[in-house]
Amino acid sequence: MRPLSEKVAAIAPSATIEISNAAKRMAQEGVDVISLSIGEPDFDTPQHIKDACIGALRRGETHYAPSAGIPALTSAIAEKISRENGFAAEQDEVIVTCGAKDAIYEAMEAVLNPGDEVLILDPAWVSYEPCVELAGAVARHHPLSPETFQVDDTLLEAVGPRTKMIVVNSPSNPSGAVLDGDSLALIADICRDHDLYALSDEIYEKLVYGKEHVSLASLPEMAERTITINGFSKAYAMTGWRIGYAVAPRPILRQMEKVQQHTISHPATFAMFGAVAAIEGPQDCVEAMRCEFERRRDYLIPALRDLGYATAPADGAFYAYVQVEGDDMAVARSWLRDVHVAVTPGTAFGTPGWLRVSYATSMENLKEAVERIARV
Repeated sequence: MRPLSEKVAAIAPSATIEISNAAKRMAQEGVDVISLSIGEPDFDTPQHIKDACIGALRRGETHYAPSAGIPALTSAIAEKISRENGFAAEQDEVIVTCGAKDAIYEAMEAVLNPGDEVLILDPAWVSYEPCVELAGAVARHHPLSPETFQVDDTLLEAVGPRTKMIVVNSPSNPSGAVLDGDSLALIADICRDHDLYALSDEIYEKLVYGKEHVSLASLPEMAERTITINGFSKAYAMTGWRIGYAVAPRPILRQMEKVQQHTISHPATFAMFGAVAAIEGPQDCVEAMRCEFERRRDYLIPALRDLGYATAPADGAFYAYVQVEGDDMAVARSWLRDVHVAVTPGTAFGTPGWLRVSYATSMENLKEAVERIARV
């Protein structure tokens, strides 16, 4: 048989797969495993969103749609961005994708050429680097401050002659940190001074506690060089719906649309009608989920610190990022083996020595997990 793709073969599998598979095996064997590794809300999709999708199915909205998304949704997204995110967006600057991850992949393919370099700020979500590599470019990692998880002047030194893009994720998966005004201003200055693109992943924008989310594209002269990524998975508990989107300058959008036309065509038509209801319908469901996540955060962070663990600033998303001594993979294995608590090693996010602990689970589970961790 002829050799397979060298490009794909060179991409490492997820560093989390060992712990995840072990936890699943233990659960199948009847072990009471508490999973704090999942990256999705534990709530059901709000009823009015499901009803809109069911209504679309009953109307026969089961056929092909425009590749960039149904007009009702691209229009609603453009209006939402202009109203909430501090920069103007037109309908033809929006593309609806199969989840935010698909939007990130398409953006990388649309912008990058072989040999281009992309700066990724660690700790970083696991799929940024593979998306860069699939586009034929090179990922360069730059660590954020392990105390503040903010950007500092060392980022200036990381920019090289082949740097083309900076990836920004605020609120952060895995750390929960929210980039402050100084960090965003520094990133914007670097992008303008060096003529760089920015990919701003804002999928957790609705889940912020005690701070304000600011879109990178709202800063002066940044809308013309920023690809804003967002979606419905986290804020509306719609992970399985696979509806995300990107907002970007028209030349980039046209490139992304070509990638979409030749791969997925478009997301499921009837699911997009549910997304319209999510944006245009009542938002109290989002606030209720945010408040519950905040309540869990306010329990978990102090509880972990009482056990002697340092944590990253948990100002957004639904993760506690916990510093541990020694090999984080070994610690994660021991927590799973000895007390049956599954967490995600920081090695997966480019920061060994940390664990990502999700509080997207019930308060009962969190309290039981803390009691078990205390026995380690």
